[in-house]
Amino acid sequence: MIKHHLAIPGISFLAVLSVFPACSQTNPDSPPPQAAVASPPETQKLPDEELGRLYLVRKEYGEAQAIFHKLIIEHPTNAVYWNELGISLHNQMDLAAALKCYEKSMKLDKHYPDPQNNVGTIYYEKKRYAKAVRAYNRAINMRADFAPFYMNLGYAYFGEKQYEGSISAFRKALQIDPEAFDKAKSRSGTVIQDRSIGSDRARFYFLLAKSFAEAGNIERCAIYLKKAKDEGYKDINSVKSDPSFAKVIQDPAIQDILVTKPVEPMETTQQ
Repeated sequence: MIKHHLAIPGISFLAVLSVFPACSQTNPDSPPPQAAVASPPETQKLPDEELGRLYLVRKEYGEAQAIFHKLIIEHPTNAVYWNELGISLHNQMDLAAALKCYEKSMKLDKHYPDPQNNVGTIYYEKKRYAKAVRAYNRAINMRADFAPFYMNLGYAYFGEKQYEGSISAFRKALQIDPEAFDKAKSRSGTVIQDRSIGSDRARFYFLLAKSFAEAGNIERCAIYLKKAKDEGYKDINSVKSDPSFAKVIQDPAIQDILVTKPVEPMETTQQ
């Protein structure tokens, strides 16, 4: 089984517990120097690799950084460790240092998709969406059956205002894993979250609703269609003629969203 170790923009990061020099301030072939971090008693018996990943899951990124720094000193040509060091730095918002680590990981293993994806997240955070699209596509070319890569690609296309590309990527993610978006809510460090979307949230939610409609997922379609309506999506009635919604249009939950409810007149009090 391939383990994926990915970074995620668009979330609320924990406060940095320790501050270390960045990779970009040192030789790019060497990890940044570290301060010592004491391990809690319950983690002292774990192998370093497992301990570092445990810290990532716990969002204790300073501790994870120290562990993967140690592992890289011991195994300087291990692409996975360089990628995971990048994740620990990325989640402390040290994007320049994280990028150096991801690039080192890619150099060591040209067929490893995770750092390609993680580079895409950095470009996405910087709103360099075209570069993010290219990075995500490189990751997909290495592994085409992993839904989160397509989800990230969909977000990047949306940032580029390439809406057809966005919905195509979301559609593919749902074909691979119908529960991909639900899993993203509980997965640590995997995909971009919809909170990272900018001002055009109404259109974004409509595209998600359309993707779920095509997949026949009425519940999720209704949730995002309602969000699109609440955000003020002006063309909500296009659902009635859009072939993408054909599987779900007759469902009462969808019909209820499309009904324009009359505004009740305000009561006036007589003097």
